[in-house]
Amino acid sequence: MVPLESITMSALQPLPVMTSPPKERVAYLDNARYWVMLLVVIGHSLTQFTDMDSARGVYVWIYTFHMPFFILISGYTARRYMGDARQVRRIVSTLVVPYLIVETTLQLIMQHYTGEPDPLRILSPQWLGWFMAALFVWRLTTPIWRALKYPITTSIAISLLVGLIEVPNVLALPKILGFLPFYVVGMHMNRELFDKLADLRIRIASAVVLGTAFLVCYFYSAGWTTDWLLWKQRYDEDPLGATALEGITQRAELLVLGFVLTFAALSLVPRRKSWTTRMGGRTFYCYLLHGYVILFLQYQFEVFEKASDHGVVAVIVTMALAVVLANLLMTQIVSKVFRPIFEPRLTWLFRSDPPPEKPAEEKTPEKAAADAK
Repeated sequence: MVPLESITMSALQPLPVMTSPPKERVAYLDNARYWVMLLVVIGHSLTQFTDMDSARGVYVWIYTFHMPFFILISGYTARRYMGDARQVRRIVSTLVVPYLIVETTLQLIMQHYTGEPDPLRILSPQWLGWFMAALFVWRLTTPIWRALKYPITTSIAISLLVGLIEVPNVLALPKILGFLPFYVVGMHMNRELFDKLADLRIRIASAVVLGTAFLVCYFYSAGWTTDWLLWKQRYDEDPLGATALEGITQRAELLVLGFVLTFAALSLVPRRKSWTTRMGGRTFYCYLLHGYVILFLQYQFEVFEKASDHGVVAVIVTMALAVVLANLLMTQIVSKVFRPIFEPRLTWLFRSDPPPEKPAEEKTPEKAAADAK
């Protein structure tokens, strides 16, 4: 089999060997984050309506590519990770600390209302925390994917084969390994390839692809097993119940669909700075906070259960309110309030950077002779 790298590397960027601090946020990437975060909040809000055909189709369409989209962008922005002191501090303050806060509090909320999980499973993320755990693991393993000769082929093989064995949910390992190809491909992307997606012909084709996929999901997803979209069960485990060949084939189809729809969506993302650019720079807080709102509405007021009686109207209203919630959680006031909590400086935890060493003074022949006297 010809390694995928031999086909794709000509369009992908050679990975840099040096780290450098980001100079400026890229409007295109922040715009992309904004739009995909809307899909994340809408998708999570529709989870309670998946038994309704009108909501199920939208849910399946979103879940087919929204996390591949987010993960590919994450891989691209993490491609320079080398594990220096600055980057390690950043990982701890923006991934480890938020993970512990969010996973602990969300599990306590669930335990209060449902009695589960009991005991708490802090290292076994139950919902939102899995993505932060995944980013942590992927970021730490970035140097490995930089060093391998065939990283993309290797990541795809891991994704396809992991469903054959029992993998504990420690730090969401089944999902980390399942979604791995999207992160690795993102690492090897370059700006030129993103720019090529802006070609008018590609954008027209992308709109057709996304629209067609939506119609297929909307009209034909009634009998589909949506658990495939969670990327965490073994192939032979309920409710998947697939043979090894069926499981690998289904996972391969999801990989293809994820990449196709992700690149289609990326081609439609605006390139210019706008209000979505500013909002997209604050998606971190929206991701961490929207789950609290959804759980509160679900368990304290049983909003989704009551709304389901209204059919498609409830689905439309839920989607509209999800968009409003997402935009509210991406405002500047929210970032100011929650930044000290979710992005602490932790100066007490890390050693200060040593002062840079002064370069050795080059001795001239005259100075060397004077020193010898």
